[in-house]
Amino acid sequence: MPEQSDHTQIPRHVAIVMDGNGRWARQRGRPRTYGHKVGSSKVHDIVEESKELGIEVLTLFAFSSENWKRPKSEVNFLMELMIQMLKKEIRKLEAKGVQLRFIGQRELLPEKLLKVIADSEARTRNNNALILQIAASYGGQWDITRAARVLAEKVAGGELLPEQIDEKTFAAELAFSDLPDADLFIRTGGELRISNFLLWQAAYAEFYFTDVLWPDFSVDEYHNALRHFSGRQRRFGQTGEQVSG
Repeated sequence: MPEQSDHTQIPRHVAIVMDGNGRWARQRGRPRTYGHKVGSSKVHDIVEESKELGIEVLTLFAFSSENWKRPKSEVNFLMELMIQMLKKEIRKLEAKGVQLRFIGQRELLPEKLLKVIADSEARTRNNNALILQIAASYGGQWDITRAARVLAEKVAGGELLPEQIDEKTFAAELAFSDLPDADLFIRTGGELRISNFLLWQAAYAEFYFTDVLWPDFSVDEYHNALRHFSGRQRRFGQTGEQVSG
């Protein structure tokens, strides 16, 4: 396994679109649900490695706003899989100092899952070794629209003037506004799009796309993404000469 010294620059926040479970299963003549189950087992290794490397935040795209359009049987399976994974992993996360958070439209999630989420968040609230965010029923457009609605209500109520709204004010109303934006955005499965994930918070992220399907995404593959990140110059609108000094 590559050592941490391979990476001269470690991202504070890594976001991952865990894509390719269904295709991985179909390649093996198995149902899509089998791919989701195998893919879920990969999360533990990536969480553990992120913590060991000193990454502050890991955000995983588990279920998008658009995924509700999938067959009901698959949606129900994914909801139950999240419940089972949380129940199985919560003690380990708690013991290892991982703080668990969920972002997304909670009102759309089943009550049974909401109860497990609330318990998991409460049990890990004071942990600080790594913040693990699960994006469930989440979409970047929903996030931005919700923030705009909150600000509009504040303006209508006289709490805020329109001219007081700037990037900082807007960002404060988005999901996880207390955490750093994504530095490294990883998508597995070969697709070259961000699929409505962290549209605002990934504005200056470095992107890493791989053909590897999520169930095959190993710790070594994770290090490949981190090495690519480490080799990039992050300019944030400046010139290369300004950054390098």
